[in-house]
Amino acid sequence: MLLRVIGWLLMIEAGFMLIPLVVGLIYGEHETLAFVLSLGITAVAGGGMMSLRPKSREMGKREAILLTGMTWVILSLFGMFPFLFSHTHLNVTDAFFDTMSGFTTTGASVLNSLDGVSKAVLLWRCVIQWIGGLGIILFTLAVVPMLNYQGGMQLFNAEVTGITHDKLRPRVSYTAKGLWMVYIALTALLILLLSFSKMDIFDAVCYGLSTMSTGGFSTSDMSIGEWNSLYVKIVVIIFMFLGGVNFTLIYRCVTGQGVKVWRNTVFRVYVGIVVVCYLLLCLNLVMRGLVRSVDDLTVDPLFQAVSIISSTGLTEPDFNDWGPLAVVVLIVMMFMGACAGSTSGGAKLDRLVVLFKFLKNEFYKMMHPNAVTTVCINGKGTSYTIVQKVLAFLFLYAIVIIVGAVALIILGLPLSDSFFCALSAISNTGLGTDITGIGGNFALLPPAAKWILAFIMLIGRLELYTILLLFTSSFWRK
Repeated sequence: MLLRVIGWLLMIEAGFMLIPLVVGLIYGEHETLAFVLSLGITAVAGGGMMSLRPKSREMGKREAILLTGMTWVILSLFGMFPFLFSHTHLNVTDAFFDTMSGFTTTGASVLNSLDGVSKAVLLWRCVIQWIGGLGIILFTLAVVPMLNYQGGMQLFNAEVTGITHDKLRPRVSYTAKGLWMVYIALTALLILLLSFSKMDIFDAVCYGLSTMSTGGFSTSDMSIGEWNSLYVKIVVIIFMFLGGVNFTLIYRCVTGQGVKVWRNTVFRVYVGIVVVCYLLLCLNLVMRGLVRSVDDLTVDPLFQAVSIISSTGLTEPDFNDWGPLAVVVLIVMMFMGACAGSTSGGAKLDRLVVLFKFLKNEFYKMMHPNAVTTVCINGKGTSYTIVQKVLAFLFLYAIVIIVGAVALIILGLPLSDSFFCALSAISNTGLGTDITGIGGNFALLPPAAKWILAFIMLIGRLELYTILLLFTSSFWRK
């Protein structure tokens, strides 16, 4: 049954490969053959798996977790074929790293330069980010109705980020469709707005896909700085911010329940943290004497704050000169991330709100031992079970960063770079390591380090348990 569902997913992936294939034909590029081969291999494999006739179509929690983990790995393996067959000259390690980075919306890359890379390949990088932004499984739940009866809710819980998962409608397939309709509408609006700028339609589409997914893949080595446009920056800031908002809230806002958005505790915290980080970056720029224009004290620090907390990972060209305070703010935002249920990475603000409210209660109980306290979110009490899960998650999140960093240190990376790379990978931010001194590209890392970071990206995107459970003996024991 799992293989049959993966067959459906591979056919969907093959369908998405048609998009860069058509673009390659329009621009008369030789890379079209790479996509023809990739599409053919993926479609044949998918068709073969779809032809399987399982004895049982039941899917429980165990099968849903296994399917989710397998899906992201298998789709990355097939999604790397265009990189292998094209003129990017990537080996298997580099191609898998870039593909996993795309699907998990991390945005890290081993490509030394985007000059000379075909438009078809550039578009494919952005397409896989867009697919992974809201979730591969969530997309499948929206387009393959049979999964609604075969473990749909288990699949939904295994992939969607957050502490609790609210359904918009009674059937999970309707919830998936509602979230994807919001995602598609926002992406289309962003592409339309960007097309009014100096960007041509190709760049507008690419940046629309990578910005809404908070992935950050670009079509130019200078990224957004290529256009040097205030309009582009403002539009991108707005949609990066929206990418960090719980899509359930956006759906409710669109359907006339906008009052509930500002009443949401986590949303208010999200806005507050963006403002605080923006002010800190402004103060830092003033202290370092880097203010040369109005933009340096208004748009640029706001762009940087929203980009990092939403895990998009786009940076200002002169960010290296912003100093240590800016790097500290950056690292804190990378760890936090934005709201659960969004396309952003990080530990998620929902969990940090629960953590700090729990700590506040513990301090209060030190002075009032007999007091009965509860963690309140959105005016409702949170069960102690959820608080325990939050504490366990954050503890495990830190352990993964430490273990990943230690593994990179063993492979020869400096201490600071190892921790920065591990944090960048698990938070799906994908910032290069030029800030910490290695250079500007992940191509400089040894092959083993790239596989480790690709694994950490996957762990971070599926929020730890979905992947790490597969390595426990109890998962495989009936």
